[in-house]
Amino acid sequence: MVIAQEKMTKVCIFLEHHALPPSPLNYQVVYTYVSQVNPKLNATLDRAIAQKVSIDSVYIEQLYFDFIEQGHKMKTAIVRNVDSVINSLSRGANNNEQHIVRFAEHINDCVHAIDENNKEQTRHALKMLSKQSEQLLAQHHQFKQEIAKAKSLQEKTQKQLTQLRKQHITDQQTGLYKRHYLNQQTQLWLGQNKAICAIAIHIENLDHFIDNYGDVIGEVILNKVAKQVQKYVLESGLPGRTGKDEFTILLADIEPETANVIAEKVRNGVEKLRFVSSKNGTKLPPIHLALGIAKYENEGDFTNLARKASHAAAKAKSLGQSSFIAGQ
Repeated sequence: MVIAQEKMTKVCIFLEHHALPPSPLNYQVVYTYVSQVNPKLNATLDRAIAQKVSIDSVYIEQLYFDFIEQGHKMKTAIVRNVDSVINSLSRGANNNEQHIVRFAEHINDCVHAIDENNKEQTRHALKMLSKQSEQLLAQHHQFKQEIAKAKSLQEKTQKQLTQLRKQHITDQQTGLYKRHYLNQQTQLWLGQNKAICAIAIHIENLDHFIDNYGDVIGEVILNKVAKQVQKYVLESGLPGRTGKDEFTILLADIEPETANVIAEKVRNGVEKLRFVSSKNGTKLPPIHLALGIAKYENEGDFTNLARKASHAAAKAKSLGQSSFIAGQ
């Protein structure tokens, strides 16, 4: 109990220091961290703290999926096995149907070969053959019904898996991809030798909206910006939420200059948005964005690439520019 109390105190101090809400997910990750039972998690979080990465709920969620939660992979594997079984049963049903057809043809040939001089024996043979054929066809019909039920179950399971996967990889609040999915996609593209760029999008005055107009308005602003991001990169890139007031767009086979054009389109779309308070008709201030573009150059993973783009966005803000390309 004493050891558990010490760990709980450390967790609370960590959460308070990084202004993290005491949600079950945040608590679990930080408790695992202070318990030092997951070396990879500790090494990653220690490195992030040393590099002064913003430790917010979005980042903690990425750590959870990367190092703690493994259930989704298991569920995916189970459904794949179900798919394999169903496909095997389907092939078996098709083969059985072909065998039955050939069996019926064989019966037909036998009927013509029966000795016509022995009518009683012929009638008995025909009766038995007919009975066996009916039984075989009935069994096959039942088998096909079971296959149909299995297929229906498989389709239902597949839909549930699709919904589960969507919840697993997308941010519930904005509908954009989560950090861990962008990290997986980065590794996939690197394995395909694709050039990768990232666009960091900071909402500079989100806290101003929250402090002056409330959390509800802050969520509206966040969702509106997210929709604009989706609008301009729906087919060309992967938009994700990587912080409380930050989005990151992952792009493949594209140069920084082209990525900058996309970033400016997003900025123009956001700046055209206008908001009026439904309570008193007050016009709300425009949304201000800072944009940073970074090209992958041996950063290792998405986290480091996103940080590079985020630093470029901070550079744009300090220079009074709308965007800045890292390395220029």
